[in-house]
Amino acid sequence: MWQTPEQTRRSRRLRSDMTRAEAILWGYVRDRRFEGLKFRRQSAVAGSVCDFVCAELRLVIELDGGVHRLREAEDGIRDEKLQRAGFTVIRSDNEAFLSNPNVLFDVIRSHAAALGKQTPHPSGSAAHLLPQGEKGHTAI
Repeated sequence: MWQTPEQTRRSRRLRSDMTRAEAILWGYVRDRRFEGLKFRRQSAVAGSVCDFVCAELRLVIELDGGVHRLREAEDGIRDEKLQRAGFTVIRSDNEAFLSNPNVLFDVIRSHAAALGKQTPHPSGSAAHLLPQGEKGHTAI
């Protein structure tokens, strides 16, 4: 997902000036903490810098503050552009996310399930897998 030098500068500035809601969401999803999915923040997709992107799910998450109520038409055009590029866009109001983050997480899980993506084992390891040779194969 190539971006222009100007988009790179904007992305860096936005990463350093995250809203409270963005900082909290980033704490939940960074380093594959949420369902083992890789998220990037303030990343360029289809010519737009998006709040959060999961390339594996082709998913864009936008957390919107009050200013977005004034930019609904622009956001709609941007969402259509992202959808034409093959991404699903989930928008959440900052206050709605802060009051109940599980709503957004449930939507992400549903999107992953619809794509047939399996979440990793709850233990976070491969300990649930049988050792080699235990599945009817002999170890060499």
